[in-house]
Amino acid sequence: MFRNILVPTDGSALAGRAVKKAIAMARESGAKITVFHVAPPYRSIVYSDYIPPDFVTPAAFEKRTRETAGKLLESVRRQAAAAGVKATTAWVASDFAADAIVKAAKKHKCDLIAMASHGRSGLSKLLLGSETQKVLSATKVPVLVLR
Repeated sequence: MFRNILVPTDGSALAGRAVKKAIAMARESGAKITVFHVAPPYRSIVYSDYIPPDFVTPAAFEKRTRETAGKLLESVRRQAAAAGVKATTAWVASDFAADAIVKAAKKHKCDLIAMASHGRSGLSKLLLGSETQKVLSATKVPVLVLR
């Protein structure tokens, strides 16, 4: 059936439930998973000659982001290993999570994307958008939406 399932996660409880379902599905079908995280990129908030007291250097931000992503991905990798599922991990920094997910599916040769959806509707969907909807419209890889 499926050989490599991309499982995007942001560390939220909803994504955690989707991760568990994706791991169970991979175990049943003999697939491996690629756990993927999109982190926000560095933003400098320095105005002219004013440097805010909570200023973070690009190097410190990169280190903190790498550590945070590493902990999140390692946690999922351990869950998969406990279920007998082979898992690889990857992350990128991007403002465009959906685009990064689609690129990751191609790069890692995934034949399914299993991801959570917050199920927003109405005005909140219009204002906040839906990364899941963006992935659905931008990829040819099948997408399993988990809620």
